[in-house]
Amino acid sequence: MSRPSTAPLLRRTAMATLLALSVAVLPAASQEAPAPALNVDHSGFTDDQVAQIPGEDVNDPLEPVNRAIFWVNEGLDVVLIRPAAKVYRTVLPTPAQKGIRNALRNLRSPLDLTNQLLQGDWDGAGNVLKRFLINSTVGLAGLIDVAADNGIPYEYESLDQTLAIWGIPEGPYLVLPLLGPSSLRDATGTVGEYFADPVSNYASNTDREWANYTRAGLLALDTRAEYIEALDDVKRNSFDYYASMRSLYRQRRDGWIRDGQPAVDQMPDIPDYDN
Repeated sequence: MSRPSTAPLLRRTAMATLLALSVAVLPAASQEAPAPALNVDHSGFTDDQVAQIPGEDVNDPLEPVNRAIFWVNEGLDVVLIRPAAKVYRTVLPTPAQKGIRNALRNLRSPLDLTNQLLQGDWDGAGNVLKRFLINSTVGLAGLIDVAADNGIPYEYESLDQTLAIWGIPEGPYLVLPLLGPSSLRDATGTVGEYFADPVSNYASNTDREWANYTRAGLLALDTRAEYIEALDDVKRNSFDYYASMRSLYRQRRDGWIRDGQPAVDQMPDIPDYDN
């Protein structure tokens, strides 16, 4: 009896890696808000001192290995990813870039909806459905974000956020080869989402792997192009670029988990007037 071919599994594993890269190449991928002012400079602080900053939990037991991988990834970004993103932004006019970004978000609707449901956020799930129906029809297959123009903005939801809400610890901070900043929980969620994504599964099962590669490549290029100046600013103004990127990743991820709400330990004390 002949052994079953491993080619489909290898193709799907390769696509999982590429899609993970497109999500993790930046800590802020697929977020609705514009590129933020990345004020995370820890100039003059050692890692032990950074760990004492309120709200800054390093959680990086593999730091020597992570730093080595980080600089390999940075070399790849300097040589390949950033130049490709600059060409992408130069060749495509801003409306075309925005249309691609909108369409990519629309394709992610099944994952956003599933995560909203798993988190018990019924209002959020309803908004995902409304956005998908509106943008897939009136918005020309998602190229135009008509829903956002009518008060239903995009909200990124990931399996990492879902697992966090369920109380699963993040695990150690990781820098993955090619994939960039992550954590044990985040990396698990990224791979899990790929294998559960009905859009990528349909493409793979109908011999349209090219669609998955195109989608992943566009997501990586569009995201990197959007944050060229922001990341250049972090690199230029950081005493320790690695520590700044680690801090930025964790702040943005925690912000997503809280849906933009402030952390409890950052909220002001309320006087007790009854005493």
